[in-house]
Amino acid sequence: MTAPQLPNDDLRIEPNLDSTNSAASPKNRTKSDDSHPDSWARDALIDLARQGLIEQRRARRWRLFFRLISFALVLWIFAWIALKGDFNDAKSLSLSHPTAAIIDVSGVIATGQDASADEIIPVLERAFKAPQIKGIVLRMNTPGGSPVQSGEIYDAIVRLRKEYPAKPIYAVVEDICASGGYYIAAATDKIYANQASLVGSIGVRMDGFGFVDAMQKLGIQSRLLTSGANKAMLDPFTPENPTQVQYMQDLLDQVHQQFIDAVKKGRGDRLASDPNLFSGLIYTGTRAAQNGLIDGLGTVRSVVRDQLHLEHEINLTPNKSPFEELLGKTSTQISQSLTSLWSDNLGPRLLP
Repeated sequence: MTAPQLPNDDLRIEPNLDSTNSAASPKNRTKSDDSHPDSWARDALIDLARQGLIEQRRARRWRLFFRLISFALVLWIFAWIALKGDFNDAKSLSLSHPTAAIIDVSGVIATGQDASADEIIPVLERAFKAPQIKGIVLRMNTPGGSPVQSGEIYDAIVRLRKEYPAKPIYAVVEDICASGGYYIAAATDKIYANQASLVGSIGVRMDGFGFVDAMQKLGIQSRLLTSGANKAMLDPFTPENPTQVQYMQDLLDQVHQQFIDAVKKGRGDRLASDPNLFSGLIYTGTRAAQNGLIDGLGTVRSVVRDQLHLEHEINLTPNKSPFEELLGKTSTQISQSLTSLWSDNLGPRLLP
């Protein structure tokens, strides 16, 4: 009995069991192998399998490469965060020449900002402790801000001056040093400014608004519910309460008097006997020198050269990494959005 004939389109691949015949190598294939009706299908499948293996190896290599890059990036971020503090410390301690430290106080003085107590005070402490730092210059360019943050920096400067009496600290005004900025500058040994700089604004402000008349004309009613007689103090949609207004005015006067006392303590008898000095007025550098708010005209370079008698200077202002900037901005935006009503409209501020 004869075996049935297979159709010509059968794509079976039969293994070659002849050990003496190396059919797996294309170079050793015989002419009869090439003429076999199933040889093209077998070669196609072998090539397809070979290409699949090559692609798998290539994909595996790329996966490994990207994993190594990701691991290196994460490791670099953690190393930067861990070593950043040590780098800043070393920057102020490994100086070979007597040097002046420059610290920038720029922008609004507030929590989460560059000119906050958490940012400025550690740099001040490092500058005072460094033996090769022979003098400190605060480069002021701020309109003011939080009385709490300004007061904390003021107190830190007074404390460090007592601990290191031989190390002078000066404030140099660039464009503006107003309100809370001047609060900080008053704690230094001397203050210098440009003749066109804006200096002063010794006062406290609290912003608000009222919609009562407009609501009455439009027929709108306020339906505010509170627990506590003064919980909705200075609500813009209800009529003013004279008792509450007077209470808030007394609060502002207390903060203002704290500001005045700090300025008098820092400047002493250098202040002119002008009652308008503490009225919130702002002065040019020339006028500020005349009424004793500053000690003279000068720049950071001239103060380092002529007052500190130093040739070298280093900027110790903390610089944040991009990773820290991202985290800082995110947390600051969240906190500011939660406290914007009070901080923007009702909280006392040392601003011009």
